[in-house]
Amino acid sequence: MGRACVVGLFYAWGMSERLAKLQKLLALDEGDVFVLYGLAQEYGKVGEYAQAVGFYDRALAVDPGYCYAYYHKARAQQGAGDIAAARATVQAGVQAAHRVGDGKALGELSTLQVELAEQDGR
Repeated sequence: MGRACVVGLFYAWGMSERLAKLQKLLALDEGDVFVLYGLAQEYGKVGEYAQAVGFYDRALAVDPGYCYAYYHKARAQQGAGDIAAARATVQAGVQAAHRVGDGKALGELSTLQVELAEQDGR
C-alpha cells in the first residue's frame, strides 16, 4: 500500500471518528448550531457537498445570522459546480452580515461574490 493511500485511510478514519462524535452531540441537541456547522464542515472537507449544504441549511435555520455558514455553504455549492446557487447564498449572506453588523464576514462574502461573478462570466 502506497504512502498516499495510507494517508488517505488515516484521514478517512479521523473524519469518520469526528463525524461519529458530532452525530452523538447532535443527538443530544438537534438545534446545536455549532454541531450542525461542524458536520457541514467535515462533509465539505471530503467533497460531500450535498451533505454539507444540508447541514449548513440546518445551521442557518437555527441561526440566520451565522454569516460564515453562508460563506462555507456557497463554497460547497461552488465545489459542486452550482454557481447560481452559490451566488444566491452569498447574496443572502451579505444581507445577513449587514443585518447583524459583521463587517469581517461581509468583506469575505463580498470577495467571494466577485470570485463567483468572474467564474460565472458576469
